[in-house]
Amino acid sequence: MKPLPTRRLLSRDSILPAIVIVALLATLPFVVWEFIQTGEVYIFSHRFWPDLVARFHGPGRMRFIMQPTVAIFLGARDGMKDRRADRPPFLWGLVFRSADRPRLLRSAVASVRNLVLVAICLDVIAQFLIFRMVHPGAALLFGPVLIGFPYATARALTNRISGLRWRSQPAVEVP
Repeated sequence: MKPLPTRRLLSRDSILPAIVIVALLATLPFVVWEFIQTGEVYIFSHRFWPDLVARFHGPGRMRFIMQPTVAIFLGARDGMKDRRADRPPFLWGLVFRSADRPRLLRSAVASVRNLVLVAICLDVIAQFLIFRMVHPGAALLFGPVLIGFPYATARALTNRISGLRWRSQPAVEVP
């Protein structure tokens, strides 16, 4: 009789989410203190947009190139998988095909889960280095946007472009 597989408590897929959750939870007392002092939620305050521009000039600005590049690569890879499986382009299927929506969302989350978590973690670190303060709402908003838009666009365009290329090739007749 075969022993049942045991699930390890600490695995590669559980450590990164745990680090991000701990980092975000550690910032909550400071966020509450700031809200009590100013009466403003940071994301909706007048400081958010100037701080957003400051992120492009501070430490960690290389992530604005690296993270979207990796997201585009992952999106192109998944777009080719979609084309080979004869699935609709990602955004089209997500918006207009409700039957395909759960499968598309699962595949997208599986592809970029760790990349989004790293983006959130890097945003927390960059905020601390630039502003000496961490706003978890901004990290939760900015990290996924930095990854999600390039991924979805690359996945949809790769599927569409590879479909055009394959349709334009003449069919080979087998004798």
